[in-house]
Amino acid sequence: MEALLVQYRERIRTELDRAVDFWLKYSHDKQYGGFFTCIGKDGKIYDELKYVWLQGRQVWMYCRLYRTTERFCRPDILEAAKSGGSFLQRFARVQPADGPGKCAFCLTRDGHVVKVQRTIFSECFYIMAMDELARVTGDKEMQNDAERMMDQVVHWVRIDSSGLGRPPQCGDAPVNSMAVPMMLLCLVDQLTEGRAGLAGKYRELGDWCVTQILQHVQRDGKAILENVSLDGQELPGCQGRLQNPGHALEAGWFLLQYAKAQGDAELQKVAVAKFMDVPFLTGWDKQHGGLFYFQDVDGHCPTQLEWNMKLWWPHCEALIAYLMAYSHFREPAMLDKFTQVYDYTFSHFPDEKAGEWFGYLSRQGDVVLDFKGGPFKGEWPFCFLRCCFIAALCQNINPTRQPNLGQFFYGMGRKQANLAFTVQQFRGRPCLRRLLKQF
Repeated sequence: MEALLVQYRERIRTELDRAVDFWLKYSHDKQYGGFFTCIGKDGKIYDELKYVWLQGRQVWMYCRLYRTTERFCRPDILEAAKSGGSFLQRFARVQPADGPGKCAFCLTRDGHVVKVQRTIFSECFYIMAMDELARVTGDKEMQNDAERMMDQVVHWVRIDSSGLGRPPQCGDAPVNSMAVPMMLLCLVDQLTEGRAGLAGKYRELGDWCVTQILQHVQRDGKAILENVSLDGQELPGCQGRLQNPGHALEAGWFLLQYAKAQGDAELQKVAVAKFMDVPFLTGWDKQHGGLFYFQDVDGHCPTQLEWNMKLWWPHCEALIAYLMAYSHFREPAMLDKFTQVYDYTFSHFPDEKAGEWFGYLSRQGDVVLDFKGGPFKGEWPFCFLRCCFIAALCQNINPTRQPNLGQFFYGMGRKQANLAFTVQQFRGRPCLRRLLKQF
């Protein structure tokens, strides 16, 4: 097994290097700053619009590589991250940059607003970028900028959503979309890593996120639904029946990571049994392989046109989830699932000729959209680097000993040893204990 894990690690390392080289070569806008994201299969720019989600992700990626991986600790990567961060600070916010405010979704090449979404996700990736860049540069004001934006996002989500620009309609009932608490839980981890002083500030928010995510376990624990009511009940119609296997798996490893930090054994079991086992049972395409993008819990045809396509990111999340689960529980079934997903992923998504990955495949596994970057697909390493965990675990798992999970992000060339898994430990709260008992 160890030889196989070493093989996995080396393949992952190679793919990472090729992908980073691709984005360094083709994506940088030397005239206006920031990054091009609409990039064809051979590196040609086919649209100059800049998407704030992806600008933030690329800044985060460069910074995380720079501060954690020795071979990427290079001046060109640091300068690229600074350029992207400067572009975001100057242009991402629709309102003046003297305080937190709504971020645009899409900008022109020179930074003029094209489109604003009525969601929190542009702001969330802005937070990730600014916080990670602050860690690299030591810029305290940049860190404060990230925290102020976080406060604004939490206000929109939990207190008053009017600032998002989405007026309530009488027939549009409020919804608990799993993407929101998942994203906030991710940001809690980002902002508190190695900062014991901030752990207390975000402790209650982290527990709230977990509670909200667990509400999506429905049908007596046999389904993870993407949308539920605010009190955790099923919603009618297509919206209520929607399943997203990739999101469920992503939520699973978020929960497992959080539960490990708390020492919460019950939540650890729920994370695996409900958010990793259940999505695989129905989400894996038994005929052609790979994970479906969307499903209907009652077996109706989903209304999303891409429902049966195979996208790159759910497979990345599955790799993270199953190897993380195996590293903790040592259940062979988790390693078997990892291997199954790995074999499909690395035989279908990588572009062996030009580097980087294709992101969108047909159900049969053929490339449908051959661009390397678009409005929603940016640099492949983002999905992967949030966890470059996989390579770390491949390096450290041994059948006869517990792996060193303090290697989180560092298995492909460790520079520092200050990780999310060694952040301040939390105690499980009673409200979570009560909720977990139903599972």
